[in-house]
Amino acid sequence: MEAYSTYQTPLSSRYASKEMAHLFSPAMRFSTWRKLWLYLATAEKELGLPIPDEALEQMAANIDLTPEQFDVAALEEKKRRHDVMAHVHTFGTVAPAAAGIIHLGATSCYVTDNADLIFLKDGLTLLIRALVVLIERLSAFAETNKSLPTLGFTHFQPAQLTTVGKRATLWIQDLLADLRNLRRARSDLGFRGAKGTTGTQASFLALFDGDHEKVKALDHRVTELAGFEYTYPVASQTYSRKVDADVLAALASLGATAHKIGTDLRLLANLKEVEEPFEASQIGSSAMAYKRNPMRSERVCSLARHLMILHQDALATAAVQWFERTLDDSANRRIALPEAFLTGDIVISTLRNVAEGLVVYPEVIKRRIAQELPFMATENVIMALVKAGGDRQQAHEAIRVHSQAAAREVKVHGRENDLIARIREDAFFDPIKDQLNSLLDPSSFIGRAPEQVTEFLRDWVTPALADEEAQAAIAGGGRVELSV
Repeated sequence: MEAYSTYQTPLSSRYASKEMAHLFSPAMRFSTWRKLWLYLATAEKELGLPIPDEALEQMAANIDLTPEQFDVAALEEKKRRHDVMAHVHTFGTVAPAAAGIIHLGATSCYVTDNADLIFLKDGLTLLIRALVVLIERLSAFAETNKSLPTLGFTHFQPAQLTTVGKRATLWIQDLLADLRNLRRARSDLGFRGAKGTTGTQASFLALFDGDHEKVKALDHRVTELAGFEYTYPVASQTYSRKVDADVLAALASLGATAHKIGTDLRLLANLKEVEEPFEASQIGSSAMAYKRNPMRSERVCSLARHLMILHQDALATAAVQWFERTLDDSANRRIALPEAFLTGDIVISTLRNVAEGLVVYPEVIKRRIAQELPFMATENVIMALVKAGGDRQQAHEAIRVHSQAAAREVKVHGRENDLIARIREDAFFDPIKDQLNSLLDPSSFIGRAPEQVTEFLRDWVTPALADEEAQAAIAGGGRVELSV
């Protein structure tokens, strides 16, 4: 019962993928700290410090913590009131040959900040690969429905026709922008490296007897061992918290995209034109048994709002870091960074689930078009009549009178739009009555929508998903192996 007696965030217990939840777990955090201590000791030995091989061997053999070591670390933290030093001591109990050199020359942020940068990098990789799969799934939907006419909406009022597939490309185009943002955020990430307590590397300069080149080589080597391409050229006690703000900006923008898609799908569900998947035994309402609520899309919107708001935490934290650092960033970042990635992960996976099971109702779409198309076709009718020798102004007046009468039937009496029936009964339109069916063909009102879908998928989506990482993500369903 203990597991049910303590609050757990639904982000990890209910929604997020195992991979993302594990990335921000204590087990991953503390094993990453141990890797970072191993990288530091390895580089220091390579550069001439007297660190025995046995020390490195014991450290490498004990990267993962056992349950007993978590207990030891908890007792040490309670006594020392310092989480990093508690884990330095705990690591030394299983790597006694290294106990005297673990964390040599480093400050706490060597492990905490560098680990966070690793988590940001791997978290972005998870999001990128999941997003690639979502885009691929929605692209298949767009291709399938590229020529299916549907009523367009501006201001959520009936507008010119588009197609179901063309509408989906609007979602995909925004997702492509998010993919570029996430890729750019990942490629921009550097490493804090070995910078010391206020970023001056004074402790390492002392270790290497004033040899500046060795200090620079140490910084470069730990960065290389951690798998980063570069180290930030300058740092305070921490890496700049603007890095967090920039990363979460990309995630917040993804949240805005997801909210727009989720909202569109909720509106389409109300129109009964397109619905998210609904299992045979799923219950839409505890009271109204007939309901089919768009609960997945609602979840997307709900969590997307949270994702957008979390960016404000990162901005505020970056703004209030006095001089070389203040600790008021710590508690906030412990919450905001994991939650942003867990939330982004859930939003993408939920949208993917929706995209893979979208249900389109062509007959409902056709009926709605039939209610509005006669009004939209009036200009075509006027032009056809003029081509047949009619008078444009007389045609316009006749159409105006019939349109207002038909609109009254729809709005006042709740009847079907009978504009075309009225035109068929009016002898004035005899010269073009044999053209009415072709003039009212919905496919003649969608412009280049099908061609736009084809060109967009070919020229934009395919290149964006062409690299090796994207293709591996699609083949593997978005699952990835973490670098740590």
